[in-house]
Amino acid sequence: MDINDVIISIKNLKKSFGTLSVLNGIDIEIEKGENIAVLGRSGSGKSVLIKIISGLLKPDSGTVKVLGREVDKISDAELQKLRLKIGFSFQSSALYDSMSVKQNLEFPLVRNLRNLSRKEVNAAIEEVLSDVGLSQTINQMPSELSGGQKKRIGIARTLILKPEIMLYDEPTSGLDPITSIEINKLIVQVREQYNTTAIIITHDLVCAKETADRVAMLLDGKFLMQGSFEEVFNTDNENVRTFYDYNFINAK
Repeated sequence: MDINDVIISIKNLKKSFGTLSVLNGIDIEIEKGENIAVLGRSGSGKSVLIKIISGLLKPDSGTVKVLGREVDKISDAELQKLRLKIGFSFQSSALYDSMSVKQNLEFPLVRNLRNLSRKEVNAAIEEVLSDVGLSQTINQMPSELSGGQKKRIGIARTLILKPEIMLYDEPTSGLDPITSIEINKLIVQVREQYNTTAIIITHDLVCAKETADRVAMLLDGKFLMQGSFEEVFNTDNENVRTFYDYNFINAK
């Protein structure tokens, strides 16, 4: 693996909250253009991991390098610049209810790229809405959107800043199977159109299988197994089999 191709490098990452050890020696390297799904049950530390990657939480020990920068060692100003290159797709979509779709998409642009003209802002909004297939919703309010549409607009708001890295937190959570398939396709499409590298936090095995090049199974604060979907789940390991069976996915 060429060191220049490594976008995220994590070595012996540990994080505890009081006496609760959540991450207990995480090691992973993610290459440019790679989609990685991090699987694990609720409370296994998946969301803690991406909060540390984005600098929202500090590690207790270990190193976390993102785009060559050690996240917990850089200044606040440098961290802010780094965060502009990281897109965070929240489980809840995190849209502002009092703003229209257009205003929701405009907000990060105007806040972070103050030198844009009104024409440039409008063009960026139209482009990203088209990319997620929701041009017609531009003047709607979040309350008028379906769960799947909110998820897409949340992703669009992240994409409008053209991030190099996408962090998806449970992207299919709470969605019906058909809408989940659409979101999975969108995650793959985002990589192709925006040349992103992504971490997809999920316990949805269909999502992992459809969107990720590599799967990392998180258990007891460590990655129990890493590899392709087939490599990870073609195993006799009881913990992995139980997780697989729990998700009611047909093996064939």
